[in-house]
Amino acid sequence: MILSLAFRNIFRQRRRTLLTALTIFGGFTLCSFSIAWMDGSYNNVIDLFTRSNLGHIQIHHGEYRDRPALYRNIPDYEELGRVLDADDDVEAWAPRVYSAGLASVGARTAGVKIVGVDPARETAATHLDRKILAGRPLSDAPGHETLLGKGLARRLGAAVGDTVVVVTQGADGSIANELYVVVGTMDSGDEMSDQMSMYLDLHSAQELLVLDGCVHEIAIISDNIHELDKICAGLVAAIDRPELAVEPWQEFARSFYDAMKADQKGNWISLVVITMLVAIGVLNTVLMNVLERTREYGLMRALGTSPLPIFNLVVTEVVIMAIASACVAFVVSYLLNLCLSNVGIPMPMEIEYGGITFDNMSTEMNVRSYVIPLLCVIPSAALISVLPAIKAARTRPAVAMRSH
Repeated sequence: MILSLAFRNIFRQRRRTLLTALTIFGGFTLCSFSIAWMDGSYNNVIDLFTRSNLGHIQIHHGEYRDRPALYRNIPDYEELGRVLDADDDVEAWAPRVYSAGLASVGARTAGVKIVGVDPARETAATHLDRKILAGRPLSDAPGHETLLGKGLARRLGAAVGDTVVVVTQGADGSIANELYVVVGTMDSGDEMSDQMSMYLDLHSAQELLVLDGCVHEIAIISDNIHELDKICAGLVAAIDRPELAVEPWQEFARSFYDAMKADQKGNWISLVVITMLVAIGVLNTVLMNVLERTREYGLMRALGTSPLPIFNLVVTEVVIMAIASACVAFVVSYLLNLCLSNVGIPMPMEIEYGGITFDNMSTEMNVRSYVIPLLCVIPSAALISVLPAIKAARTRPAVAMRSH
């Protein structure tokens, strides 16, 4: 009987029902969109930050990250490459060599960070070819070619076709020097890195630094960034070389990860505020509903209805409206998030986050962007209806009948 009366009351006062339903619908949709937007934005930042340069996972000599040195390298990296190629979770991998040196073009000299890369593998992993501003990428065949970061090219006054003189130290203690022709300039998305980086093909860098067959880093791109810890554990077991460290981006980019987590915690406050606004809106409309129906509740009490059925009636009405509104909001939220996950929203101006620039933000399709609103909106609406329900249950028949 309570359920039947609840449905009858809901459809009897359609304007009031619509007002309450719209409050719940708006809260669910806004909460779902906020979570999907937050997750999508952070995952876009992570993907740009890791995929554009660092990689999702890195392999180093165990002491290299704390104390970088030419001698702390990975010998026989091609053997590791065969293990990585056999792992289904590894989308691409790229070996790298690092060193510091001096570069000169004419009368201009600057300190540089020498980065040796395998052009083909680096393009597959981090899309090196898409970062070229002028000129062309490095050739796949070894040659005396170099790519300069746009900031470094500006500091040296170098253009495509110029010759760069590089002086550095080899792993055998010798002074290494060589001439390289600038074939292009690039924008990695990291302004600070572009001020110092010059890129050589891996073979030329190993020859310059006397690192035959050795690299300092292997960057790994995975298509499953939510299971990186599990992937790292599997790689450690497959590689079985205790002197090497296999780490996800949360470890070798710790400062960025901590800053991102702190920012995410701040966004959860916004979700709490949205839930509170929904609860206040529901409280307002349900309390107004109870006040308008004081005579009805008084008549029910006068006919012998006890307080508990009246209490149950008010709560049941709110729960029915909350469930119905949530169902409609779920469909609308799904379609909205699906559209924005595919198309995204162009930003009116570029945003820089962690040294990475991006101009488009999109939502992410995930389960929690629907489960969390469902767990927040419906229980909060039911909980907030308790106060009006208690007021309705305590209606005094004599007073209610005389007041209308």
